[in-house]
Amino acid sequence: MNTSVPVLMYHAVAREPNAATRGLSVTPEAFAEQLAVLDDLGFHPVTTAALAAHWRSPGSAPLPPRPVLLTFDDGYEGVHRHALPVLKGHGFPATLFVSTGWLRGAHDMGGGLDTMLDWDQVRELAAAGVEIGGHSHTHPQLDQLDDDALWSELIRCKEIVAAELGTAPVSFAYPYGYSSRRVRARVRAAGFRQALAVGNGPARRAQGPYALRRLTVRRGTTTEEFERLVTGRAIARYFAGDRALTKGYALVRRARRIRGKAIGTRV
Repeated sequence: MNTSVPVLMYHAVAREPNAATRGLSVTPEAFAEQLAVLDDLGFHPVTTAALAAHWRSPGSAPLPPRPVLLTFDDGYEGVHRHALPVLKGHGFPATLFVSTGWLRGAHDMGGGLDTMLDWDQVRELAAAGVEIGGHSHTHPQLDQLDDDALWSELIRCKEIVAAELGTAPVSFAYPYGYSSRRVRARVRAAGFRQALAVGNGPARRAQGPYALRRLTVRRGTTTEEFERLVTGRAIARYFAGDRALTKGYALVRRARRIRGKAIGTRV
């Protein structure tokens, strides 16, 4: 049984991203080089659904040697334009988590941060072996929502993907990586069988199917750093700054929740 698996989190793949997406984007050239590294090192990408199925029932759902997950959040157009040809060239599957209210088309709420995919492109990605998962409808911080708004975000996302693709999504990724016990319970109740956070560490079976960690790949990730990430070397040092920021922001978000509950009590 695989004790840990690197799950790579991508966002935009673009040569000239806008300011909002630049930091978490990668160039098409960098993405191609990173997939070449995986190939050279003997990694075998799988989908999120495949990894979770294996950890639920190892005997009935075996994985290839050196599994790795390639995941994309939000639904930027460059995933189709730039990433898909490279994935096809290597024969690699991946998982795309879409915020349905950000994609171009009938459900567009206008919140997309850059040029987003349209549904024809999403269907092409699915046909090419990319698992399509949910990423909420409008990309809010789910743990800051009340129960009704949280449920709406999850169900609208699931139902729109099912209507557009003919298959309901089974995997989910938390916007911003934030969740809570309540959010995870609702994700499960909505019918998603597994969900990914961030955490910037390798995914392990012990994390549970609704809190699997990922490793952030960003514009500043060099080829050497990428190789260290996927092989599990110096991960803590690479993400030390991220962890400090995460802890600080967690305190701010906790204060907001407490303040919100207090206001609700006074009303």
